[in-house]
Amino acid sequence: MKDEFYFPSKDGNTEIHTVEWKPEDEVVGVIQLCHGMVEYVDRYDEFARYLCGRGFYVVGNDHLGHGKSVQGKSEYGYFHQKYGNACVISDMHTLRTRTMRKYPDVPYFMLGHSMGSILLRQYIQMYGSGLAGALVIGVVQEQPEIVLYGGRALCKMIALVKGGHYRSRLVDHMVTGSFNNSFKPTRTRADWVTSDSEKLDAYISDPLCSFMFTVNAYYHMLGGMLKMQKRENLFMVPKTLPILFAAGMEDPCGGFGKGVRKVYEKYKAAGIKDVTIKLYAGDRHELLNETDRRQVMEDFYGWIQERMK
Repeated sequence: MKDEFYFPSKDGNTEIHTVEWKPEDEVVGVIQLCHGMVEYVDRYDEFARYLCGRGFYVVGNDHLGHGKSVQGKSEYGYFHQKYGNACVISDMHTLRTRTMRKYPDVPYFMLGHSMGSILLRQYIQMYGSGLAGALVIGVVQEQPEIVLYGGRALCKMIALVKGGHYRSRLVDHMVTGSFNNSFKPTRTRADWVTSDSEKLDAYISDPLCSFMFTVNAYYHMLGGMLKMQKRENLFMVPKTLPILFAAGMEDPCGGFGKGVRKVYEKYKAAGIKDVTIKLYAGDRHELLNETDRRQVMEDFYGWIQERMK
């Protein structure tokens, strides 16, 4: 059974839209979804139903500034002015806390895709204790600190002149503008997202996947990446927390697998005992919308099952 509800965001103004998928029989585990940039949680419906059919309660919220977690069109791609990144992570934790009260005695997993993978990597540094596992997919490769600081400085400067709600083509191009370059000749603006033409066309035509991030959101996302990458914060991740890193070998966001492998090696070097990497040949950014997505789902389910034993 699929349902939806809202809860108050930590921004103090917005109601956070949430979708839940409940199995018909006994709940064997919980999986909380953390979606990516410029999308929304209901795009994970196929995967959620797959897991729900295997006894999992699946839940996820639209992040602040995404999906139905907005107060109006001007708020798409906008976080909180001062505490944007912290608000988004706090909303994730609020949902986890509420869900654990419903299902306190079953294993609890979290999955984060793309921007959601950045958020999840920060989350497990802060709240990783008690999780049965973290699935980090559509992994974003790490960037030099000078690049992240420079990007934040540019966003801050633009916001001082234009305001935090301003949508800068320059900043947007700097972050994602090169991703399509490896797929020329391109058919759409986002060929890098998936090789499945039907899924790609649905993505392109979806107005909730077509807005541009504000300089406010880019500022906070880049700041989140700085926190995520800091060595001392990495050592806050529980050593016993199982982590799966998964990405497509044709995903420019993950450096075509090379950046993902570097992240994997970094976590292993930090002493985390159960770290797995899975790279899919031919797949692009959205593994759960790729042509081989059924195999991807089975792989993820198998990994989860192993950690429940």
